[in-house]
Amino acid sequence: MKKMRHTAPHLTHHSSLITYHSSLLLLLLLLASCGAPQKHKQYDPAKVNFTASVNPLFDGHLYPSLILALSQESTPHSNASGSPALHAPLTLSVTAPANNAVLRIVVDSSDLNYVTILQEILPARGETYTFTPAVKWKYDRLRLVRQHRPLDLTLTCYINDEETDIRNLHIDIRSVNECPLSFRNNSQSSNSNNNIVDTRFLFAAYVNEEHPQIPQILSDALSEGIVTRFQGYQAGTKADVQKQVLAIWHNTLLRGLSYSSISCTSNPSPTTNVQHIRFFDEVWNTRQANCIDACVYLASILRKIGLRPVIFVEPCHAYLGYYTDKKQKNIALLETTVTSWVNYPDLLRNLDPEGYLPEEQLQKIAKYLTPKQLQDYADRRISTEQLLVLVSTSLFDKASTYNQETYQNNRQHFADPNAITFQQLDIETLRQTVQPIN
Repeated sequence: MKKMRHTAPHLTHHSSLITYHSSLLLLLLLLASCGAPQKHKQYDPAKVNFTASVNPLFDGHLYPSLILALSQESTPHSNASGSPALHAPLTLSVTAPANNAVLRIVVDSSDLNYVTILQEILPARGETYTFTPAVKWKYDRLRLVRQHRPLDLTLTCYINDEETDIRNLHIDIRSVNECPLSFRNNSQSSNSNNNIVDTRFLFAAYVNEEHPQIPQILSDALSEGIVTRFQGYQAGTKADVQKQVLAIWHNTLLRGLSYSSISCTSNPSPTTNVQHIRFFDEVWNTRQANCIDACVYLASILRKIGLRPVIFVEPCHAYLGYYTDKKQKNIALLETTVTSWVNYPDLLRNLDPEGYLPEEQLQKIAKYLTPKQLQDYADRRISTEQLLVLVSTSLFDKASTYNQETYQNNRQHFADPNAITFQQLDIETLRQTVQPIN
């Protein structure tokens, strides 16, 4: 006969008590939460009127080139008259809900920026204050943006430690190669150049005298024999300075720099004038450049050897200049697109077994040589390497005189601050504010 299994009476009673007390506790907590007064916000978001937008000058876009170039500029946080700061892409505004209210705005982190906190005192109740926060950008990430992409930022506004409002900001990030040349400020008069904010000085940001490829370029240029050392203005005479520039010019021709214009971008803004500019390594690797690309490439090397380059910007064109003396009293010019008139790598690929150019290849450069030089080459009194130095010298002379008349005719425009389509960009002077985009 099976034995009946009975539950101990004291265990059943104990379980019931636990269930009862748990239910009672939950009921008491529910009643307490329902009866507790709700905490209301002290500050009405509608009255605080927190707004966040991209600097209206940029038409909803953000330019990494501008941020990187002006990364050492201090950013104003308080109300400012006139045009918004170029290096401050965000504009925030808040209406003070009380006298001496403590404002704190937190910009959340993203893949392009760290968490950024702006904190200010709002002195007068009812007054609207505008701020341009110094966003903590991840500069190494900005340098890698090579095509436009979206960026979403979340900004939270606190008044006296109370969260009052949140704003989400959608921004179009442009390529770092995209250099803004000018912005149209619609808040200014449209009857003159006063409504144009010129930013062609940003060309200086693409001049990179610190590029790691330059020491090797200089070493190669020395081995090519035109000069035995680079010493900048310590060389003494104008001829010595120009001989150093010729050595760099010859090395550039040996690299085979050809003309290629890719100045257009996909930027849809009707108020911004932009241009695509290649970086130093892009010019070196692709062996292609337009007028401004070649200018910043050569200016980078000239800066490295201690010379002072200047970029002359005219409507639809740019050419290079450099001072030939330490006191900057005399300037020489260089039309950089002349580098595309010959293609040394192509010539050198077609040498005969003796290392000389066949007649067909020789004719491609014959117009840059004198009859005597051609005869000396035909008689094997000079080598192909020596012949190319002679061609480089001839082209250097042509490039040096190419813009002389234009420069003389436009000197008054370069000196006129209102002639914004004409710019004389002294890289050394601009380095005080414009940093190279490494």
